[in-house]
Amino acid sequence: MATLLHIDSSVFYGEASSSRSVTAAFRKTWEERHPEGTVIYHDLAANPVPHITADAWSAGNAAPNEHTPDQTAAFAARVKLIEELEQADAVLIGAPMYNFSIPSTLKAWLDSVLLLGRTAGATPSAQGVPAVVIASRGGSYAPGTPREGYEFVQNYLEAVLTGTLGLDLHFIVPELTMAPRNPAMSELVPLYEASRRKAFEDAITKATELADRVAA
Repeated sequence: MATLLHIDSSVFYGEASSSRSVTAAFRKTWEERHPEGTVIYHDLAANPVPHITADAWSAGNAAPNEHTPDQTAAFAARVKLIEELEQADAVLIGAPMYNFSIPSTLKAWLDSVLLLGRTAGATPSAQGVPAVVIASRGGSYAPGTPREGYEFVQNYLEAVLTGTLGLDLHFIVPELTMAPRNPAMSELVPLYEASRRKAFEDAITKATELADRVAA
């Protein structure tokens, strides 16, 4: 059966969160294609992964028989998250831009699953697994825009998810999400609406494509 690893990190819920709305559309389409499949879900806002500790970090660089009790417990939590990534046929991540970067809760999850010699290194254990990131943002940071240089979501996740974990990465970018709520951005509402429509269309298309690829 197909397994989808779905991670949301927005602090907002429902229609207030563009990333959650789009990941929900992707997941709905995926589940329609794989009704008997498994979805592993993490809501990092409601149930955050602990930030990496010295015990959790150092245990990854020591033999299991050398672990202290605290290292054993901390590393077991990391291994659980790593195994979820390794068993996934596809990964779906909601990554809104907060202060030009990803939420700290998502960074904490990444710190846990990055393990040199297993998920990272010459042959990453999840290499080639498709990953779709919904990278929503209140403004626009696209090439040619005034704030292009402040884009630290896609470039960071590209380095981590593709360059380190070896995932087959795809971005869907709903932008200008603050336009309907910020009077100073009112003239950008049509562009926001077009971006939102495209994000939903792309999510459904990509979910269908990946679900069918897994089933093939």
